[in-house]
This record gives sequence, structure tokens and C-alpha cells, in this order.
Amino acid sequence: MEAGRVQRNGRPVKPGDKALPTDILTVDGERVHIPKKKALRYIMLNKPRGYVTTVSDELDRRCVMDLLEEVGERVYPIGRLDRNSEGLLLLTNDGNFANGIMHPSRHVSKTYRVTVRPPVTEEQLVTMSGGIVLDGRKTLPANIVVLTNEAERVVLQITIREGRNRQIRRMCEAVGLPVVRLKRTAVGPLKLGMLKPGAWRDLTPEELRAMRNAIGKE
Repeated sequence: MEAGRVQRNGRPVKPGDKALPTDILTVDGERVHIPKKKALRYIMLNKPRGYVTTVSDELDRRCVMDLLEEVGERVYPIGRLDRNSEGLLLLTNDGNFANGIMHPSRHVSKTYRVTVRPPVTEEQLVTMSGGIVLDGRKTLPANIVVLTNEAERVVLQITIREGRNRQIRRMCEAVGLPVVRLKRTAVGPLKLGMLKPGAWRDLTPEELRAMRNAIGKE
């Protein structure tokens, strides 16, 4: 194609010229639209119970993506929460950001509010804190705080620094503690706060900066 046929803002284009998104390009008088750069999104969702953390599901179960139809960009979950768990789930279309959070070497902390059936003994808490052997490999030490100790329930705050499949539930099961409810409340420096179940929002610049700093430091 001859260079004279291509014009930018009504003027012929010369070899080596660069076009800006605001420029008007035409070829033989027909306008050519410059594709817009993909907008990167970083989203926090309060996942309700009953939703699977997948983009689609062959069993036609409710997916977290059903809650994000108004996002406008194709985003993907960072890690997962099982169907019966709830709480903070991060989603993005920035692959480097997602890999930084999920990579085992980063040890990004994840905090859960875990309701179990009593009684809970000191020995059980010490065993879970020190590490549980799952699939032939011991978990990293966990931080466990008793938030509520009642006759009908015990609420624990458990913070781990890895993300094995159903890790919290399996740790509790290993010491004989049935899990009644499991809610993720924080990932690294990001806290769920008062975000309602099923609701989502974009991370603030401050939150995004804090998470990137945490990935780098850890």
C-alpha cells in the first residue's frame, strides 16, 4: 500500500511516524480505529456461600462471575474459596499481579474467621499453630487467636502464609474440629471491612500500593 493513501489527522503518513490514541487515521478515506489499551482492574469481592470460584461451571452451579457482570472487563479470580466458604476474594486481569500474590515464595498472609464446634483444647490449637502434615508435607506455622469461646461455638482467627487446597478446613479436621463457618477477612494488607456479601469494589490506589509493597517485601 502506498504511504500517500494512509493519513493521520488529514495528512499523509511517512515511514516511522507514530500514532496516538487521539489521532484520526484513515486508509483510502476510511477511518481506522486504534484499539484501546486494556484497562487493568483490581477488584475485591465479598463472596457469599454457595458460589464456586470459577469462570464457568459444567454443573450449572452459581459462579462468582455471576456477581461481576457490571465490571466491563474480563477478570479472573486470584486463588479460590471453596463453595461453602465466604469472604474476601480478589480478581484481576493483571497476570503479573495475580502471580505475585499466589507464588509460594511470597508467603502472602491470608486471615480467616473460623467457627468450629466446641470444645477446643490448647493441644489442638498448639498442633495447628505448629503445622499439620497434609499430603505428606507439613504446613507453615499459623497464627491462631481465640475470638469467642462459648458453649455452642468457638470462633478462631487463623492466619496462614500459604494457600493449599482447602487448607484451613483440612487443618481443623486433622485435629478433630468440625468447621461450621469459614470466612476470609484479609489477604495481606487488604481487609474485607464492611463490604456486603455479593458486593464488589475496585481496590483504592492506596490498597493497590500496599499490596504491591507486601509482595515485594515478602
